[in-house]
Amino acid sequence: MKSGGCHVQIFEQFTDLTPVNIVINVLDVLLVWYVIYKILTLIKGTKAVQLLKGIFVIIIARIVTDFLGLQTLGWMLQQVIEFGFLAIIIIFQPEIRRGLEQIGRGKLFQRSTSQEEEEETRLIEALKKSVSYMAKRRIGALISIEKETGLNEYIETGISLNADITSELLINIFIPNTPLHDGAVIMQKDKVTAAACYLPLSESPFISKELGTRHRAALGLSEVTDAITIVVSEETGAISIALNGNLHRNLSLEEFGTLLRRMWFGVAQEPNAASKLTWRGKKNG
Repeated sequence: MKSGGCHVQIFEQFTDLTPVNIVINVLDVLLVWYVIYKILTLIKGTKAVQLLKGIFVIIIARIVTDFLGLQTLGWMLQQVIEFGFLAIIIIFQPEIRRGLEQIGRGKLFQRSTSQEEEEETRLIEALKKSVSYMAKRRIGALISIEKETGLNEYIETGISLNADITSELLINIFIPNTPLHDGAVIMQKDKVTAAACYLPLSESPFISKELGTRHRAALGLSEVTDAITIVVSEETGAISIALNGNLHRNLSLEEFGTLLRRMWFGVAQEPNAASKLTWRGKKNG
């Protein structure tokens, strides 16, 4: 009889699942996952990540002690878990405070978008600052940014770095007579992946005779990949960007920043005619 009653109870639970209840349950699960995701986003890159891993290890160890019947060790771990709540509040105090401040400002749900925008701005400003410094001092530079097409075969020809993108790092790499200055820097997302890389040279007969090896390498890579390549001329200090077989030359610093943002993070738009010169054209500039 008990078995029959159990089956009836389970059947009744399923029959209670109306479309509205199903939607509410699904929404409940999605909200829980979203809250967990926002919490992980909040503590990403902080020391709290390592502490969180430690908490998971303790919980897993507690489960294992129950399974193996290790009563003494299990009791000790249980005490750690029970009294650990207060310790967690103390340890995670900076993250908890930051999260509550964002809730108060209504910015918790905008964090991902704002973080991306801040990161984009930081990367653009780092490149603008480094390019400006090198252009004024006529320090030659060649910087390629990976987009959809992988650049691993060119990365393998250089020296691995895997460092955060900063203007100071880029400037130091291209200072003359340093070990990494000769060749190209390749960037992937927000990292300087490698330096002193060799890029394929364009063999087009239409390239201006004024263009040197760096510009030919930039155009060569743009002809076989969708990478963005930045060139600073050692002879003139002129700033150029190559993309899709086109070379945009003699850019001002503001034109450089605007064009780079469009190419890297948005739809590439044509700059004004004065700043765009393709390698197929007759202009030498």
